[in-house]
Amino acid sequence: MAFCRTAIGAGTLAAALSITLVGALAHDETKYPDWSGQWRRPPGVGVQWDETKPLGLGQKAPLTPEYQAKLEGSLKDQLDGGQGLDNRITCMTNGMPRIMTFIRPVEFIVLPNVTYIHYENIMPRRIYTDGRDFPKDEEPTFIGYSIGKWIDQDGDGRYDLLEIETRNFKGPRTLEASGLPLHTDNETIVKERIYLDKANKDVMRNEITVIDHAFTAPWTVTKTYLRVPNDKWYEDICAENNNHIIIGKENYFLSGDGYLMPARKDQTPPDLRYFKQSRK
Repeated sequence: MAFCRTAIGAGTLAAALSITLVGALAHDETKYPDWSGQWRRPPGVGVQWDETKPLGLGQKAPLTPEYQAKLEGSLKDQLDGGQGLDNRITCMTNGMPRIMTFIRPVEFIVLPNVTYIHYENIMPRRIYTDGRDFPKDEEPTFIGYSIGKWIDQDGDGRYDLLEIETRNFKGPRTLEASGLPLHTDNETIVKERIYLDKANKDVMRNEITVIDHAFTAPWTVTKTYLRVPNDKWYEDICAENNNHIIIGKENYFLSGDGYLMPARKDQTPPDLRYFKQSRK
């Protein structure tokens, strides 16, 4: 009996060590690129979608006539004091792929089965790399559902490229603050190729291709992110000190002394039918 107990104990220990070893191998960080640290947009780069071109019409997006008209209408409304198609003032998430224009610092957390992209003002983005397919009944979201695949391009035994495809969106979503629109059918497909610059490991490139029915052809741009030596992270709550107020379909401002004020010239006040009107 003692021999049996010893054998069982040894077998249990061996099994435990085997599981530990498998776990350690599954989490072998040497197989993955070092994306640690804090990543930001380069100095001087704005929030336009294509970093090499100005906002709005200067992007020369391959829009259909219908969606070109929507962009022009958005820009006209913004010139008149409105917000056009940009919903960001309501603190709604920018959604994909616009969130890949890093407004605030971003952190990548690379694990074998999923890569997380942590933002300061929205929920993390999850990129699944466990071989799964797109789900059939997943609830659509603004950031969509992302499936990735790690690739070892130079055959040195270490991954150096993450290819991603993202689907399953809801909207409305735009590409930048001008209101550069995506189609209302939300059938967008976003493909990304993320990798470190071979000459400088503190430079990350993201080749993003957007396939959308608002466009006459797929549109590819390259985003650049810089790793910065900074461990400070700040809480960013959009609703805090937000002076934009949306009532119905109109946007107003909250003045410094706490009163509602117009955003446009000659803008009418909101409907106050449910408030007791003061007597004159």
